[in-house]
Amino acid sequence: MAVVFVPAEDRSVHDEQGIRAELAPMGVEYERWDLSRVQENATADEVLAAYAAEIDEMKRLGGYTTADVIDVTPETPGLDAMLHKFDREHTHSEDEVRFILAGRGVFFLHEGEKVVSVEVGPGDMLRVPRGTTHWFTLCEDRRIRAIRWFQDTTGWTPHYTESGVDQGYQPLCFGPAYLGARVNTSIGV
Repeated sequence: MAVVFVPAEDRSVHDEQGIRAELAPMGVEYERWDLSRVQENATADEVLAAYAAEIDEMKRLGGYTTADVIDVTPETPGLDAMLHKFDREHTHSEDEVRFILAGRGVFFLHEGEKVVSVEVGPGDMLRVPRGTTHWFTLCEDRRIRAIRWFQDTTGWTPHYTESGVDQGYQPLCFGPAYLGARVNTSIGV
């Protein structure tokens, strides 16, 4: 499940209802979707077929014309250049909609004086409305697999703000990759 962190308030939100409430004033929508219908190694076509009803409903509601599956791993050619395109504050002329199937990443959302980070992982569906100032990076494992929706793929070009706000925030993830594996210990508390 996603984790929302509000750095200025040193506060995090971990429950679905709280996450929705935190993001709603920014116009950002958050949902949890079931991952049980596809296996981890499902092909893109199998994923799109398994979620066809949800994909079609999102298309209907948001005016999206197409959906695809993006699969980024540490071995993806040109990964650093791809990440650099989106790790600077920018906007898009269309919504950014993602349903995360595998991996983890962080969306930083900037509105007025407020910056909120949203760490997304498997099962999280996030819709960031067009014009929302944000940036994105992957967590330490540099892995993300997601269904993406587009109104027009040319509208997904980043329009950089050049504000420099993104330079003041560390791309930290708070999930398992950040904390590391749980260790058994004999130390008593």
